[in-house]
Amino acid sequence: MAWDVLNIIGTIAFGLSGAMVALDKECDYDLLGVYALGFCCAFGGGAIRNVLIGVPVSALWEQGTLFFIAFIAITLLFLFPQPLMKHWNRWGNSFDAMGLAAFAIQGALYAKEIGHPISAVIVAAVLTGTGGGVIRDLLARRQPLIFTSEIYAMWAMLAGLLIGLNIFKNGIELYLLFGIIVMLRLISLHYDWKLPKTKLNRSQSLQNSRQSM
Repeated sequence: MAWDVLNIIGTIAFGLSGAMVALDKECDYDLLGVYALGFCCAFGGGAIRNVLIGVPVSALWEQGTLFFIAFIAITLLFLFPQPLMKHWNRWGNSFDAMGLAAFAIQGALYAKEIGHPISAVIVAAVLTGTGGGVIRDLLARRQPLIFTSEIYAMWAMLAGLLIGLNIFKNGIELYLLFGIIVMLRLISLHYDWKLPKTKLNRSQSLQNSRQSM
């Protein structure tokens, strides 16, 4: 029951996240676009994960209840954008962190139960936790946020690594891992942690190569 609740929270959080991007002035999508981005964000990561780890794609259609919940959430956002946006600005990051943790852990467990190696477990965790957001950003013609700002995908990788190493196996251990990932995500967001970046000055590199010739 607890995992069902977490699934619902993650589905609502990611569905609303995709729909909000579609409603942004820069996108200016119509109703169909709002539903498309919302559903892609909520279910896209799990669909890609299933393809890569050998789970039948048809398993996606067995989540009828979650599809209905996402549909209701997106519809309410479309009909009442201002009131929901006000609450989202206050609690959205917490819901998103819970969705990331729940989906990453479940993705890792899927791959581990099938008997895949640790590398596949980590990839499954990342795809399930962040894949939908990447699809959302690509459809909205934006740079995927997980590659340009904030530490987000790294926490999904950590969940997959810990499950792949059998440090967290089942029962209360997984709930503890869920709490750890949520806490780390919120802390990194609060303190604006970022991964290091470097930039290549292409014009300077080209000039240096010409001089060396």
